[in-house]
Parts: sequence; C-alpha cells; structure tokens
Amino acid sequence: MIPRYTRPEMEAIWSPENKYRIWFLIEAHATDKLAELGVVPQSAAEAVWTAKDVEFDIARIDEIEREVKHDVIAFLTHLGEHVGEQARFVHQGLTSSDVLDTCLAVQMRDAADLLLAGLDRLLAALATRAKEHKNTVCIGRSHGIHAEPTTFGIKLARFYAEFDRARTRLIAAREEIATCAISGAVGTFANIDPRVEEHVAEQLGLTPEPVSSQVIPRDRHANYFAVLGLVASSIENLAVEIRHLQRSEVREAEEFFSKGQKGSSAMPHKRNPILTENLTGLARLVRSAVMPAMENVALWHERDISHSSVERGIGPDATVHLDFALHRAAGVIEKLVVREEAMKANLDAQGGLHNSQRVLLALTQKGVSREDSYRLVQRNALATWDEGGHLRDRLKADGEVMDRLSDREIDALFDESFHAKHVDTIFARVFGAS
Repeated sequence: MIPRYTRPEMEAIWSPENKYRIWFLIEAHATDKLAELGVVPQSAAEAVWTAKDVEFDIARIDEIEREVKHDVIAFLTHLGEHVGEQARFVHQGLTSSDVLDTCLAVQMRDAADLLLAGLDRLLAALATRAKEHKNTVCIGRSHGIHAEPTTFGIKLARFYAEFDRARTRLIAAREEIATCAISGAVGTFANIDPRVEEHVAEQLGLTPEPVSSQVIPRDRHANYFAVLGLVASSIENLAVEIRHLQRSEVREAEEFFSKGQKGSSAMPHKRNPILTENLTGLARLVRSAVMPAMENVALWHERDISHSSVERGIGPDATVHLDFALHRAAGVIEKLVVREEAMKANLDAQGGLHNSQRVLLALTQKGVSREDSYRLVQRNALATWDEGGHLRDRLKADGEVMDRLSDREIDALFDESFHAKHVDTIFARVFGAS
C-alpha cells in the first residue's frame, strides 16, 4: 500500500492490528462453542476472553515468527503469553487456514463495504450533475469524430447506469466472499464439530462454507477481484472521457483547478487533467490483481500455499487503490467545470454535418432510394468537410436535393432540439420517474 493513494479507513482494515484482532475473535468464539459442547473447560473460554482488550505486540509476534517460521503459531504463542496455562485449549481442532481464510473473508467483506460507500458517493455525484445538465446539448462523438448531438446529462447518466451495475455486482461479490471455514485439516470436521463453524460464522456475520478443503475455494476470491477490476475499468472509462473533453481543442469540461495550483514546472499556462490521468493509472493497478486471483483457483488437492503470497499483496493493494480511486472520481465529478459555451461552439463548428442522417432519412421518406439518398447527402457532406461552409446551404444549392425537399423542410432538419426530444425517457429509465 502506497500512502499517497491510501485512505486511512481502508488501510485500517488491512493493518496488522486489525488482522490479529480478527484472529483473536475467531479463536475466542471457537473456544466459546467448544466449551458449550463440553470439548474444553468453560474456564478456558473465559481465560481467552481476558485478552479481548490486549493490544497485541506486533514486534513480539514477528520475533516469534522468525523462530517458528509460521505466522499463526507465532500469534497463538503470543496469545498464550496473555492467556496463560489455559491457552492449551485454544485452536482445538482448527487448522491455520481456518483462521487465515476466515479472517481474509472478514477483511474482504469490510473492504467491500467501504468500496460500496465510495460507489454511492460517486453515484450521487453523477446523478446530481447529470440532472443539472440534462438538457445541455453537446456533440456526440464516435471514433473521436463528430457524430450526432446528445446532452451532457445523457453522457453522465450513461456513466451512472454503468456504476449502478457495478454496485450490484459488488454487492453480490461481497455476499459470496463473506464465508467462514472452521472445518479442520482437510475440511471434514474430523476433529471439530461443524457447530463451531456455524457459531463463529454467526458471530462474525459470515456464512459457513458449504464444502471446504483445507481452504475456502478460491473461485470466490477470483470473482471478487474480477468485480474490482470491472469497477476499475468503469472508473477509467469515465476518466478517459473527461481527459478527452479537457483537451485544448475541445475544452468542454475540465477538472477543477484550485487557487495556487500549478500545472507544469516549465509552462505556467498548463491546466492538465492530472486527477483523471491518475485514475487511469490506478485502474491498471487494480486490474493487475485479476489474473493472479484467477490463477489462485487451481490449488493442489486439498490445499497448497501458492495462493497465499499473492493474496497478501493483491488483497490490500487492489482494495486500497480502488477505494482511493472511487473517492477521487467522485471529487472530480462533484467539482467538474462544464463549459456550455464550448459545447455550443463545437456543435456549430462542423457546419451542421451532424444532421446528415436526418437529411438521409427525409429523402428516403420522399421516395428516393437509400443508396441514392446516401450519395446525395454524402457528396454535400464531404464538400462541407473539405471546403467549409454549412451543409444546409449546400443542400439548398443541390438541384437533385431540392427536387425532393423544400427550403422549409431542409431548415427543419437542422433544428437542434430534435436530438434531445427523448431525454426524459432516458432519464426515467436510469433514475426512475421524477
């Protein structure tokens, strides 16, 4: 985790202190149930809970691990230093993966909750700005070239719908990852009662894994990281749109430039889209976790630890980077500078070419074949593209066109309000009836 791209709320989830606190809770709740079942003395469970307010000594745990070469044993040894003689009843029938995997499930679930909060902030910002610019007409582009008019509100509504789908996926991924495995060395409960797993799961807000090996199946984790990768791609999609709109030749929207901010060490005039460029880079980092997570699915037999080193990296990194990116993206949208005058200027800059389809369809309605209609419109459109002027004027100077369309009919084809006539329908589909 790089501090520059880390929010403290997410960092806390992956901190050693939080990890050991979760490990303690797993062991304590398991011992509680074991005592209830008569496997260990009630005094053992009570002794374990005496450590509930202990601040575990991370340096001491690290010291023990350097000797025993096993992180869970190191923790249990340190826990025993606080619990005393009754510590021999801790970890009865459990294996290390019961602790590690259940803890990871808690961390990934809690991380998902923070990510959902970030998504909600971004969705709220997109909804507000989309409604603000519901009828702000701008040129739509395909292949980077002027196509037909849309509205800036529709652009933002499209991103809202995309992130709303992302939210649905993340909720499902959160539910799928929130599983608990306290099933022993190969998942058969040979040395521990399944009711212990059920109790620990209930206490931690998890669901018992229906069938584990020594570990929770890694398809759950792969799905989780795949969803994070999709969310990151949606963030990049939004970021790239803003970066293009901020280009000097476009200038239809731009990141807020704060007082005292500087864009370049060499060129004082620069106002670069650094936040959205940063989002593009962060999206790459989040997506880089997807393939390793997929490769973690195939483990040897009931378990190997090839997944462990991967997850120790991608778990914190992917969630930390995505959390930061979501809040940065929300901030960009909340303060986004929208230049309506530039949108109007760009819309008018191509001499009405964006109405070419309307002319094409009008000619076909007048009995001209589609092939001939396309030929008539294209020759006037290409002349406008190459030589300038306005498409409307060229059409009026074309005898073949005027044989089919009147001056008034041609003028009507260049009414810009035509392109936004269904914006209410689109918004109702995205945001619901208002």
